[in-house]
Amino acid sequence: MRPPAALLLDLDGTLVDSEPLQRIGYQRFFAARGWPTPDLSLFTGRRGADVFPTVSGPWQHHDPVALALEVTSLVPRDVTPAEVPGAIDLVRAAASLGIRVAIVTSASPPWVRTALGDGLGVLELVELVVTAHDVVDGKPHPAGFLLACERLDTDPRDTWAAEDSVAGITAASAAGVGTVIGVTTSVTAEQLTDAGAHTTYADLRPVIAQLG
Repeated sequence: MRPPAALLLDLDGTLVDSEPLQRIGYQRFFAARGWPTPDLSLFTGRRGADVFPTVSGPWQHHDPVALALEVTSLVPRDVTPAEVPGAIDLVRAAASLGIRVAIVTSASPPWVRTALGDGLGVLELVELVVTAHDVVDGKPHPAGFLLACERLDTDPRDTWAAEDSVAGITAASAAGVGTVIGVTTSVTAEQLTDAGAHTTYADLRPVIAQLG
């Protein structure tokens, strides 16, 4: 693969192994409400406010934004999620090679600052962050990746994206990203490939050697 002009990286499940913590937040939420717990994989890689209206259940009569905020408040904050192997070195290697790094995530700005700053210690190496607050349509819509490329003034075909969810892979593929890399921390390689991933890895370490 030709080295990219920019790396467009998801956060949860791609750089930090935080999806288990997100699931705990959803489990606590549904238990506290006394509601049946739906298939939580539907929420993986997506904004909760986008998912609630699409899943049948008692939550459909409530404000999805308020529900999503309630879930966020129940995610454990006393546990620092582990790095997905290769995440720190990938960001550092890209920066050292002059490859621009952008985060394209369904998370909120405070969580991005916590995960990349206090957690991974690479926040200063990230040129651009596109969060759930920056787009009207979340993943699997390509808006986040398209906005990142627009702000970087970079053709999507000249970029690589790394994602761990079907929604994220679908979004990157729909945006026309040149190389879409699936990380199998949340779902299977087959699911990611079916969604449009060009290649899949167990973590990010194999990607580092391909930067150039």
